[in-house]
Amino acid sequence: MASFDIVSKVDIQKLDNAINTVRKEIVNRYDFNNSKTSIDLDKKEMTLHVVTEQDMRMQTIQDIIITRMVKQGLDTSCLDFGKELYASGNMVKKDIKIKTGVDKETGKKIVKLIKDTGMKVQASIMDDQVRVSGKKLDDLQEVIAMLKKHDLEIPLQYENFRN
Repeated sequence: MASFDIVSKVDIQKLDNAINTVRKEIVNRYDFNNSKTSIDLDKKEMTLHVVTEQDMRMQTIQDIIITRMVKQGLDTSCLDFGKELYASGNMVKKDIKIKTGVDKETGKKIVKLIKDTGMKVQASIMDDQVRVSGKKLDDLQEVIAMLKKHDLEIPLQYENFRN
Protein backbone atom coordinates (compact mmCIF):
# COMPACT_ATOMS: atom_id res chain seq x y z
CA MET A 1 0.00 0.00 0.00
CA ALA A 2 1.48 3.33 -1.06
CA SER A 3 1.08 6.37 1.18
CA PHE A 4 2.23 9.95 1.78
CA ASP A 5 1.72 12.66 4.39
CA ILE A 6 0.24 16.11 3.89
CA VAL A 7 1.97 18.56 6.23
CA SER A 8 2.32 22.30 6.68
CA LYS A 9 5.80 23.36 7.74
CA VAL A 10 7.86 26.52 7.57
CA ASP A 11 11.62 26.32 7.07
CA ILE A 12 12.88 28.06 10.21
CA GLN A 13 16.29 28.89 8.74
CA LYS A 14 14.79 30.57 5.67
CA LEU A 15 12.34 32.46 7.90
CA ASP A 16 15.21 33.58 10.15
CA ASN A 17 17.17 34.75 7.09
CA ALA A 18 14.14 36.70 5.83
CA ILE A 19 13.63 38.41 9.21
CA ASN A 20 17.34 39.31 9.45
CA THR A 21 17.11 40.84 5.96
CA VAL A 22 14.02 42.81 7.07
CA ARG A 23 15.96 44.18 10.06
CA LYS A 24 18.83 45.28 7.81
CA GLU A 25 16.47 46.93 5.36
CA ILE A 26 14.69 48.86 8.12
CA VAL A 27 18.01 50.14 9.48
CA ASN A 28 19.03 51.37 6.01
CA ARG A 29 15.71 52.91 4.93
CA TYR A 30 15.36 56.68 5.02
CA ASP A 31 11.72 56.62 6.17
CA PHE A 32 12.77 54.58 9.24
CA ASN A 33 15.58 56.98 10.16
CA ASN A 34 15.74 57.50 13.98
CA SER A 35 12.87 55.06 14.52
CA LYS A 36 12.59 52.76 17.50
CA THR A 37 11.44 49.77 15.48
CA SER A 38 12.21 46.24 16.64
CA ILE A 39 11.41 42.85 15.13
CA ASP A 40 11.95 39.65 17.12
CA LEU A 41 11.37 36.07 15.99
CA ASP A 42 10.34 33.71 18.79
CA LYS A 43 11.18 30.25 17.41
CA LYS A 44 9.52 28.34 20.25
CA GLU A 45 6.19 30.16 20.07
CA MET A 46 6.49 30.65 16.28
CA THR A 47 5.59 34.35 16.46
CA LEU A 48 7.06 37.59 15.21
CA HIS A 49 6.97 40.50 17.67
CA VAL A 50 6.99 43.86 15.89
CA VAL A 51 7.13 47.20 17.75
CA THR A 52 7.19 50.59 16.01
CA GLU A 53 5.85 54.14 16.37
CA GLN A 54 3.09 54.49 13.78
CA ASP A 55 0.40 52.47 12.02
CA MET A 56 1.86 53.47 8.66
CA ARG A 57 5.27 52.10 9.62
CA MET A 58 3.64 48.90 10.86
CA GLN A 59 1.99 48.42 7.46
CA THR A 60 5.31 49.10 5.72
CA ILE A 61 7.05 46.52 7.93
CA GLN A 62 4.37 43.95 7.06
CA ASP A 63 4.92 44.62 3.35
CA ILE A 64 8.69 44.25 3.78
CA ILE A 65 8.24 40.96 5.67
CA ILE A 66 6.01 39.58 2.91
CA THR A 67 8.46 40.69 0.20
CA ARG A 68 11.47 39.14 1.94
CA MET A 69 9.63 35.88 2.64
CA VAL A 70 8.71 35.57 -1.03
CA LYS A 71 12.34 36.18 -2.02
CA GLN A 72 13.40 33.39 0.37
CA GLY A 73 10.88 31.04 -1.29
CA LEU A 74 8.49 30.90 1.68
CA ASP A 75 4.72 30.89 1.36
CA THR A 76 3.26 34.00 3.01
CA SER A 77 -0.08 32.32 3.72
CA CYS A 78 1.54 30.89 6.86
CA LEU A 79 1.47 34.37 8.43
CA ASP A 80 -1.49 35.33 10.63
CA PHE A 81 -1.55 39.10 11.03
CA GLY A 82 -3.53 39.73 14.22
CA LYS A 83 -4.88 42.98 15.60
CA GLU A 84 -2.57 45.80 16.53
CA LEU A 85 -1.97 46.21 20.23
CA TYR A 86 -0.94 49.59 21.56
CA ALA A 87 2.02 49.33 23.87
CA SER A 88 3.20 52.01 26.30
CA GLY A 89 3.15 55.56 25.03
CA ASN A 90 2.93 56.05 21.29
CA MET A 91 4.38 52.66 20.31
CA VAL A 92 2.37 50.16 18.27
CA LYS A 93 2.97 46.46 18.94
CA LYS A 94 1.86 43.54 16.80
CA ASP A 95 2.32 39.81 17.23
CA ILE A 96 2.32 37.93 13.92
CA LYS A 97 1.68 34.21 14.35
CA ILE A 98 3.34 31.72 12.04
CA LYS A 99 0.98 28.84 11.31
CA THR A 100 2.56 25.38 11.30
CA GLY A 101 0.90 22.00 11.11
CA VAL A 102 -2.46 21.10 9.64
CA ASP A 103 -5.12 22.08 12.17
CA LYS A 104 -8.16 19.87 12.77
CA GLU A 105 -10.55 22.04 10.75
CA THR A 106 -8.27 22.18 7.71
CA GLY A 107 -7.56 18.45 8.09
CA LYS A 108 -11.29 17.74 7.92
CA LYS A 109 -11.57 19.89 4.77
CA ILE A 110 -8.71 17.96 3.15
CA VAL A 111 -10.24 14.58 4.04
CA LYS A 112 -13.64 15.70 2.72
CA LEU A 113 -12.10 16.96 -0.55
CA ILE A 114 -10.31 13.65 -1.02
CA LYS A 115 -13.43 11.58 -0.27
CA ASP A 116 -15.55 13.72 -2.61
CA THR A 117 -13.29 12.83 -5.56
CA GLY A 118 -14.36 9.19 -5.35
CA MET A 119 -10.82 7.88 -5.81
CA LYS A 120 -9.80 4.64 -4.16
CA VAL A 121 -7.65 6.22 -1.45
CA GLN A 122 -8.03 6.58 2.29
CA ALA A 123 -7.26 9.79 4.17
CA SER A 124 -6.86 10.01 7.93
CA ILE A 125 -5.92 12.82 10.29
CA MET A 126 -2.86 12.10 12.42
CA ASP A 127 -1.99 14.88 14.92
CA ASP A 128 -0.98 17.84 12.75
CA GLN A 129 -0.81 16.02 9.42
CA VAL A 130 -3.04 14.02 7.07
CA ARG A 131 -1.95 10.61 5.81
CA VAL A 132 -3.25 9.46 2.44
CA SER A 133 -2.87 5.84 1.39
CA GLY A 134 -3.94 3.86 -1.64
CA LYS A 135 -2.97 0.94 -3.85
CA LYS A 136 -1.84 2.93 -6.88
CA LEU A 137 0.77 5.69 -7.00
CA ASP A 138 -1.20 7.33 -9.80
CA ASP A 139 -4.17 7.83 -7.47
CA LEU A 140 -1.91 9.48 -4.89
CA GLN A 141 -0.46 11.78 -7.53
CA GLU A 142 -4.00 12.74 -8.60
CA VAL A 143 -4.81 13.61 -4.98
CA ILE A 144 -1.77 15.91 -4.82
CA ALA A 145 -2.72 17.58 -8.11
CA MET A 146 -6.30 18.07 -6.89
CA LEU A 147 -5.16 19.61 -3.58
CA LYS A 148 -2.78 22.00 -5.35
CA LYS A 149 -5.76 23.42 -7.27
CA HIS A 150 -7.70 24.21 -4.06
CA ASP A 151 -6.85 27.17 -1.84
CA LEU A 152 -6.77 25.84 1.71
CA GLU A 153 -5.30 29.04 3.25
CA ILE A 154 -2.17 27.25 4.51
CA PRO A 155 0.92 26.14 2.61
CA LEU A 156 0.93 22.37 2.12
CA GLN A 157 3.87 20.05 1.57
CA TYR A 158 3.70 16.42 0.51
CA GLU A 159 6.31 14.17 2.03
CA ASN A 160 7.12 10.70 3.36
CA PHE A 161 6.17 8.83 0.18
CA ARG A 162 6.17 5.09 0.73
CA ASN A 163 5.55 2.43 -1.82
